[in-house]
Amino acid sequence: MGKNLYAKVFDRHAVEQLPSGQYQLLIGLHMVHEVTSPQAFAMIREAQLGVPFPNRTFATVDHIIPTTKNERVRPLADTMAEEMLVHIEKNTSDYGIRFFSPEKGEQGVVHVVGPEQGITQPGMTIACGDSHTSTHGAFGALAFGIGTSQVADVLSTQTLAMSRLKVRQIRFTGQLKPGVYAKDVALAYIHKLGVNGGVGYAYEFAGEVIEGMSMEERMTVCNMSIEGGARCGYVNPDETTFAFLKDLAYAPKGDAWERAIADWRSIASDADAEYDDVVEIPGEEIEPFVTWGITPAQSVGVGDTLPSPAQFSGSEQQVVTEAYEYMDFQPGQQIAGVPVNVCFIGSCTNGRVSDFEIAAEIIKGKKVADGIRALAVPGSMKVKNALEARGIDKIFVEAGFEWREAGCSMCLAMNPDKLKGREICASTSNRNFKGRQGSPAGRTLLMSPAMVAAAALTGKVSDVREVIK
Repeated sequence: MGKNLYAKVFDRHAVEQLPSGQYQLLIGLHMVHEVTSPQAFAMIREAQLGVPFPNRTFATVDHIIPTTKNERVRPLADTMAEEMLVHIEKNTSDYGIRFFSPEKGEQGVVHVVGPEQGITQPGMTIACGDSHTSTHGAFGALAFGIGTSQVADVLSTQTLAMSRLKVRQIRFTGQLKPGVYAKDVALAYIHKLGVNGGVGYAYEFAGEVIEGMSMEERMTVCNMSIEGGARCGYVNPDETTFAFLKDLAYAPKGDAWERAIADWRSIASDADAEYDDVVEIPGEEIEPFVTWGITPAQSVGVGDTLPSPAQFSGSEQQVVTEAYEYMDFQPGQQIAGVPVNVCFIGSCTNGRVSDFEIAAEIIKGKKVADGIRALAVPGSMKVKNALEARGIDKIFVEAGFEWREAGCSMCLAMNPDKLKGREICASTSNRNFKGRQGSPAGRTLLMSPAMVAAAALTGKVSDVREVIK
């Protein structure tokens, strides 16, 4: 049998097997941000360790940075946020690490910055102290979210202790229907397999639907691997991957580019590759999804009713009951028509150029419904500049959206962008946990940028296919 990409890349980077049974794995690329890195840098200072490979670590600031110009004036009003920003500025300077800063116009969400700069490349092992590092797997890399102590390990040794994973291939066959997007594909596999279905696995995304996607769409699909329990998710590199990377700042140049492409082709899964499990999902059966509960698996198609707790068993039934109590929804209720208060487009899941292009097509010439607070937050300063150069920002502003500076924003509300009280947010982010968007009682409905745009116009959960008729 042939080998899948996971096996090829893992074997390339395995230094040795440890007595624990884990492997010491070389990490080719390390991305850091301001939240999980200060403690890690403090650890290596205390242990009198250095950063032997500073050219393999790149940094930015995203979680805590405000998204309005007046709030970004230094020092930041939030003293803890200012302290974290000062720390990453000092730490990157002290250790010679490249910092994509707001002052240089390079800042953005860490999982947007790496790909847009060409730092993320096929065949890499990538680590970052952030759950959604799996985003980078869209390029044919093995990308792992890690904890603070592991950030210190990578800084000081450029390696991690990791167990070998099983590999599940998820094949999306056929084609998607109009009004169905990459976010719906992500929510579809989590809906089918559950939030724990991927525990112990790497997910390989394949099939005609994935092959036909842009790199930005593939990043959305891989981004949510962790929400399905998988340690990482990836797509095999192909011509779409190479076209995206060509001429980016950190991509190979000249003869090195041709050598890189040859190598990248070789790490793709073999035609006869072996998998521990294969799941097939027909693309034609995927509907625009909306989450209704407190995990990303608690979702339904926009035309469906909410399920009965009796359809579930054991601990899952308990979580469903808890979700109904928290969300104040009822089994059998239609998800379409649920009123919303806030609409958010952005995050490492859906904060790229194409996400805003899709939403702009829907809202152009229309107005946000009365009483709706609508935020459009580009995933990076580069994304923001590209959209503004084409006048797309004006479409959002004229429709009634707030056009913001780059950052994580309302995805997790470690910054001024927060829900208030029992507000319901139609969001393109990746987690709908209790209190995720800043209010302990706030409620989050995950959906695609197109569906958020439709909700902004109507003031309620709406089928985007009906809105654009």
